[in-house]
Amino acid sequence: MEAKWFLFLTMALILALVNGDDEASVSSVKPVVKTVKGQKVCQKGWECKRFSKFCCNETVSDYFETYQFENLFSKRNTPVAHAVGFWDYRSFITAAAEYQPDGFGTTGGKFSGMKEVAAFLGHVGSKTSCGYGVATGGPLAWGLCYSKELSPESDYCDDYYKLTYPCAPGAAYYGRGALPIYWNYNYGKTGEALKVDLLNHPEYIEQNATLAFHAAIWKWMTPEKKHQPSAHDAFVGNWKPTKNDTLGKRVPGFGTTMNVLYGDGVCGQGDSDSMNNIISHYLYYLDLMGVGREEAGPHDVLSCAEQVPFNPSSSSSST
Repeated sequence: MEAKWFLFLTMALILALVNGDDEASVSSVKPVVKTVKGQKVCQKGWECKRFSKFCCNETVSDYFETYQFENLFSKRNTPVAHAVGFWDYRSFITAAAEYQPDGFGTTGGKFSGMKEVAAFLGHVGSKTSCGYGVATGGPLAWGLCYSKELSPESDYCDDYYKLTYPCAPGAAYYGRGALPIYWNYNYGKTGEALKVDLLNHPEYIEQNATLAFHAAIWKWMTPEKKHQPSAHDAFVGNWKPTKNDTLGKRVPGFGTTMNVLYGDGVCGQGDSDSMNNIISHYLYYLDLMGVGREEAGPHDVLSCAEQVPFNPSSSSSST
């Protein structure tokens, strides 16, 4: 299983170097188009290699280039950062390629894609930031400062899951990654999805930036439970709220992505600092990407302050 993942990673990197070392060359890739059951589907180079309706749209590297990644995370490689040299554009774009045929950054037109990338990275930046108060460049410039939790409070082993996700001897399941993963059961679920043995080797996440981004995008694209939206679906408008959702003030948009990812660790708590920090990163990234924060929508779409959480805190992770 692990060999298959690393083979994919190697091939993606090779294809990226051949087709995309210069972002302009990526943009010039012409899609292969066919019709399946009356629907137009496309395949577009290494970045969108599965036939999909989403691959007929612009890919992420068409509108999000290396210099923009550097602008968003401008302080990540400063000497006082804690993951110098770990995170880079190539790791992000390689991981994103796995999910672009499913609509990550490719749902709707270029504008919609840019907003989703800003939203996803807004969460990432907030959860990996070491920028506080009077930090040089401002507190929002320090995303991707961490790749792991530096002073774990425990080994995050929950014996309740000893039959399904037993803790490996000597393993510690503290926070790691772009959207930090905590607890043995979350490493187990993520590893199953990515076909990587993260239960026995949680350290893989802090050793491979592409894998770390891959795990984060998988979480963004995957519902926590059946009959609940993924953060992706809540953001791009694929999710249609039920009557109960409406009563719980859950509406499509950025606010509900926080509800999906963090539950009552962030949402339903009023106007909290933790919620506002995530929102601030999203708005900052929209500005830097040239979209503009005015396109983020009204406060009730941005916020989850009054939303009823989808799941109780015992079910939510990565808070």
